[in-house]
Amino acid sequence: MMTVSFAHVGNAKPYKNWLVKVPEVTAFFWIIKILATTVGETFADYLNETLGFGLNGTTLVTVIALIIALTLQFKSTRYKPTLYWLVVVLISIAGTLFTDNLTDNLNVSLLVSSIIFSIILAAIFMAWHRTEASLAIHSIYTPRREIFYWSAILFTFALGTATGDLFAERLGLGYSVSLIIFAVIIIAISGAWKLKLLNPVFAFWAVYVLTRPLGASIGDLLSQDKKDGGIGLGTTATSAIFLGVIVGLVFYLTMTKKDAISLNQALAE
Repeated sequence: MMTVSFAHVGNAKPYKNWLVKVPEVTAFFWIIKILATTVGETFADYLNETLGFGLNGTTLVTVIALIIALTLQFKSTRYKPTLYWLVVVLISIAGTLFTDNLTDNLNVSLLVSSIIFSIILAAIFMAWHRTEASLAIHSIYTPRREIFYWSAILFTFALGTATGDLFAERLGLGYSVSLIIFAVIIIAISGAWKLKLLNPVFAFWAVYVLTRPLGASIGDLLSQDKKDGGIGLGTTATSAIFLGVIVGLVFYLTMTKKDAISLNQALAE
């Protein structure tokens, strides 16, 4: 799994009482991220279809929950695994719903959605770098950097959803083939990073985007009916299994603090 060291932290003034509010990028990070991505796909379908919330109702519930979680995250002065990963799961669901709303309610094609989200994401990165002189993913210890960080994450999920659905559904490749394609691309990027052919920050965000369609393909493959190319576990079982694993891993990280890093450590990198 890819790990990413600190880039320079730019010119933002550190908050003396803060710790870095994001986790170290370890194997645990990528495992939970992929699991959260899968849950974003299956749980959105669970609320929308199984519980009958409908697309609009599911969007409303998710956005409210996300606003509450983000408010708590911004008020916190340190990395809290439970809160951090709750926000990621909710953003995963919200990113899925962004794409679904554009496709189902506004009839925007997945290709156009992918282009729109790519442009928005590029604009966020440009503004982030221009403002902070850095895209370092661990130097998140000021409110402004945290705004850029979570904005980027939101649109990586939206872009990943649109791209994944474009490959699996519109291009007719199916869930298994799409899963293999995205996995191969991720391995290639990771290999290029290890050989120092890619900037570590660029490699991180590229893989972050691609793990979204990878996780969505896993979720769809497990949850969808066999006649639709899936295994047929259903959204309820798939969501429950993956959420259970996420809870277990987050509890472990909360107890061991294996992925926490202090501000002093960040500045020393």
